[in-house]
Amino acid sequence: MVRYATLLMPVFCLAWTLAAAQEGGDLQAQILYAFHSEDTGRLTTLVQALGTQVQTRSTDNALRYHLAHADYRLGLLEVALHPRAADAAFSACIDLLKPLLALDPASVEALVLQSACYSGLAGVKRFQAVLLRTRASERLAAALELAPRNPRAVLIAAREELARGNPGSAGDAHAFARLQLAAQLFEGSSATNLELPGWGHAEAYLELGRQLELRGDVVGARSWIEKALIASPDYRAAKRQMADLMHP
Repeated sequence: MVRYATLLMPVFCLAWTLAAAQEGGDLQAQILYAFHSEDTGRLTTLVQALGTQVQTRSTDNALRYHLAHADYRLGLLEVALHPRAADAAFSACIDLLKPLLALDPASVEALVLQSACYSGLAGVKRFQAVLLRTRASERLAAALELAPRNPRAVLIAAREELARGNPGSAGDAHAFARLQLAAQLFEGSSATNLELPGWGHAEAYLELGRQLELRGDVVGARSWIEKALIASPDYRAAKRQMADLMHP
């Protein structure tokens, strides 16, 4: 938590925003907006402000989860250009979730998010990748055993399978079917919820759109990418995908 200690100015600048977000159940939406709009600065400031709050409210598990989620998103944005920053963000996400899982080893959402962060960390720590991917797989398998229709667990599992499978293989077909299931599960779940995490909708729709385009279904691809943009109008990756689809 040392990285949060000297960052009081950004914290005060966002104090009113965070207060309003927590009261209105909108903190998750702020994290997703910063990620989807690829605003690394805004997301970094959210991480800093949340980190300071977690230091003073260390028993607030919901706040701790939000910070872990924000760190995960920051890691995803930083991984291409700033792998050290991504390493720090993914590692922080993993560590933040450890107390939650110590209290409740059957916390599906914490297992899913920690799995995603282990997987992200494996991408930047090449020499430890095998161990980290094993831990990611263990967390995800535990989550799926507890809640096989949790949309975030199904989405993360589909992504991992798609990354490993060869196009046209049985594994690729299984992963694609799993991705379709994830999108269907997200369609039937709330995108905003005060009690449970609600992230993943736009990512699932965009990923399904991408996969349909790869499989030659341009109409289906456009439909799902449009759904991603409805779920998150500022989703820059979806906008780029739509532009590529319309102007190949």
